[in-house]
Amino acid sequence: MKTRICIRTFGCALNHSDSELMAGLLEKADFEIINDPEQADVIIINTCTVKGPTEANFFKYLEEIKQLNKQVIIAGCIPQTDPEKLSGYPLIGTYSVNRIVEVVEETINDNIVEILDKENHPRLNLPKIRRNPVIEIIPICAGCLGEPCAYCKVKDARGNLISYDSHEILRQAHHALKQGVKEIWLTAQDTGCYGKDINTSLPELLKDFTRIPGDFKIRLGMANPNHVKEFLDELIQIYKSDKIFKFLHIPVQSGSDKILKAMKRKYTAEDFKNIISQFKKEIPEITISTDVICGFPGETDEDFQKTLNLVKEIKPDVLNISRFWPRPKTKAEKMENQVHGSITKDRSRLITQIFNNIARMQNERWYNWQGNVLVDEFGKDNSFIARNYAYKPVIIKGNYQLGQEINVRIRAITSHDLRGETKPLNSI
Repeated sequence: MKTRICIRTFGCALNHSDSELMAGLLEKADFEIINDPEQADVIIINTCTVKGPTEANFFKYLEEIKQLNKQVIIAGCIPQTDPEKLSGYPLIGTYSVNRIVEVVEETINDNIVEILDKENHPRLNLPKIRRNPVIEIIPICAGCLGEPCAYCKVKDARGNLISYDSHEILRQAHHALKQGVKEIWLTAQDTGCYGKDINTSLPELLKDFTRIPGDFKIRLGMANPNHVKEFLDELIQIYKSDKIFKFLHIPVQSGSDKILKAMKRKYTAEDFKNIISQFKKEIPEITISTDVICGFPGETDEDFQKTLNLVKEIKPDVLNISRFWPRPKTKAEKMENQVHGSITKDRSRLITQIFNNIARMQNERWYNWQGNVLVDEFGKDNSFIARNYAYKPVIIKGNYQLGQEINVRIRAITSHDLRGETKPLNSI
């Protein structure tokens, strides 16, 4: 009987990509991948350390599955950065997902191993099991460039920038498209710095992708403003391609230049605003996603007001709001002028309320819009989630398949999504 393995993932698209690789490598090695931890012989937990609450959720889950009396392997960012917190468990870090079979084999033979080296191993064109059969997640680089942000542990977990060869990236994309994939997500800690270590750039890679024949869409992952501003005009022109979702994730973190400097961010609020205004000028319907942190050390009421004003001015469609958490082993942990948790909570609540109104207003622009959407996710209560060309989520009811293209008319909106009446066009 095959050893049954369940993989649970916390964190970003890159973590999910790592889990897909681990699942594929284990299946190739004749293990059985299942979704039910209660039926598994081994549970692999792929962890994220970027935020305090995410790490807390992992440790809560770890306590819960202890009751199942299963063998547990812990993978990802927490073992890579804080292995001392996980004494007694088999560990595998972010650099070594290609060695997961070795760790599982040792674990089922009751040997506790730790593979936490920082040697970069091949990541592309390996066996994988997609969590979504119509979405291919491709990491284009690992690590980040230059000095880490004061609040962030990602560099500790993923290291310095290593850009992957564009031919290998494109080869993986071609293979995925042959298997029926309809969306390609290009992901990284910062897609904007792709190629700076290998004499190429993100725009060059995207141009190559837009030349690939076939009916599919590209979703670009997060890119920091300091890199985007270097090739802004070129990127905007590439975004006009029908192959690219009109979706831009560009984090600002604060509207105060004083706080941005303290965070070790390498741009100003004005840089960020200029990027957004230029994109909206050329592509008015573009979906803008950004991130803000409330309560960073030294953030005054005036600094926070600048963030509020910025959000009101740019009117993002998606806003990821984080309360500052002093992550261990970061510069921000030791900073003076820590903001009291109750103040941070109040600021987070206020900016959330303001954003919800903005998001609803932004979605109202799409009311009565008609066009094609791609069904790419199962929703709640027998619904499906589809995406239009601007990556807007459209909730639809009916009997559809993932990867199916649907013609919809938007008949209702919420702060979070659009609601459509549908007419099938074709199916995969």
